[in-house]
Amino acid sequence: MKSAITIISLISASILAFLFWLIYFHESPNITAGDSLAYIPALNSIFNTISAACVICGLIFIKRGKVTAHITMMVSATIASACFLVGYIIHHYYQGDTKFLAVGAIRTIYLFILFTHIILSIVVVPMVLTTLYCAISKRFAIHKKIARLTWPIWLYVSVTGVLIFGILELFNTAPVAG
Repeated sequence: MKSAITIISLISASILAFLFWLIYFHESPNITAGDSLAYIPALNSIFNTISAACVICGLIFIKRGKVTAHITMMVSATIASACFLVGYIIHHYYQGDTKFLAVGAIRTIYLFILFTHIILSIVVVPMVLTTLYCAISKRFAIHKKIARLTWPIWLYVSVTGVLIFGILELFNTAPVAG
């Protein structure tokens, strides 16, 4: 278990370090919205929606004793989240950050959602990997304990990812005052 935790920690730290570099130090070519990659944020929102739905269904299935369906849902949630991460990397590599243009209360709400989403997305990666490892290695008592913490965070990150996309689409397309 100790070597698995070390590997999970290294993978998680590598992902975090790469994303930090990508967001803060990489100079993106800044492809315009009319280019072929403009669909990626919407696709990422779909991946987050799939992940959230699978996480919810996975919980329902395990509570009903449907282990095979639970496994299918959790593997699907993991794949959807991994696809989101790949899309996020591609989008940020070519586009960079999306600036939020709205002002007022919606800006405060958006920034709160974004901040909590970012913090919890950093936390959830090693939690998901550890939860999956415990299931694969048949350490079900540990898996169950960790999953109880992982599940709500994973769901929150997935749902807020969709909210962030929706808020950006809704408020960044409207004319900005001043």
